[in-house]
Amino acid sequence: MLKKNLLAAAVATASLAAMGATGVQAEEDSWYSTSANAAITTDYRFRGISQSDEDVAVQAGFDVEFSPGFYASIWGSSVDFGGDTDTGSYGTVEMNYVAGWAGTFGDSDFGIDVGYIYYDYPGDTVANEGDYQEVYVGTSYGDWVTFQINYSDDYYAETDEFWYFSLGSSFSLPNLEALTFNAHVGYNMLDEDDGFLAPGEDEYFDYSLGVTYTLADIDFSLALVGTDLDRDDVGAATEELADDTAVFTISKSL
Repeated sequence: MLKKNLLAAAVATASLAAMGATGVQAEEDSWYSTSANAAITTDYRFRGISQSDEDVAVQAGFDVEFSPGFYASIWGSSVDFGGDTDTGSYGTVEMNYVAGWAGTFGDSDFGIDVGYIYYDYPGDTVANEGDYQEVYVGTSYGDWVTFQINYSDDYYAETDEFWYFSLGSSFSLPNLEALTFNAHVGYNMLDEDDGFLAPGEDEYFDYSLGVTYTLADIDFSLALVGTDLDRDDVGAATEELADDTAVFTISKSL
């Protein structure tokens, strides 16, 4: 049971990617702007692994941006890490609290983004609770390519240090701006090999390839999401949570 929940929870920054993909419309003010988003997805995948036991998840977020470049956000999703146990409950909600700063290098197309994320699982009362924190730094070129590094000093369920390296790209075709293509690859590196991976394993890749079509301010997204994990890496009980799968998401900017 513990391995299943560690594997499911190992996927939690794709939620942030999904939050950014909603293309929110902000209410502008002299020094700050606000925006919100809501989504429903057929499978909440984070870093390639299901957080919702391969079932539907409901998600929502709220963002604030402050001049010159500071931002904060709160984002939540339903999760399913399994039922109650003799020692407590795994909870049914994930909350992400984010704060950071983003800007560009002068007038160039190169950008930088640094920040902090706290992953909270209200109702999680089992031993080795899931709550953890990450810091990150990312770079970008224009709107179509990003590279980011995330670091946690004590990852989900107190599994020690964790590093995540991700590369993403997003672009639209000329005269077809309503259709966006996106790709992502991530490298997960854990300090311990006895967390949700099998003994002797301490790393894996995740990836996604998808398209988003915007119609009447609603985003319809379809993505192929997966990892390079197999039964030898995670065991038979959790193998399906990391299999390749198609994920369909409907999101709306509010």
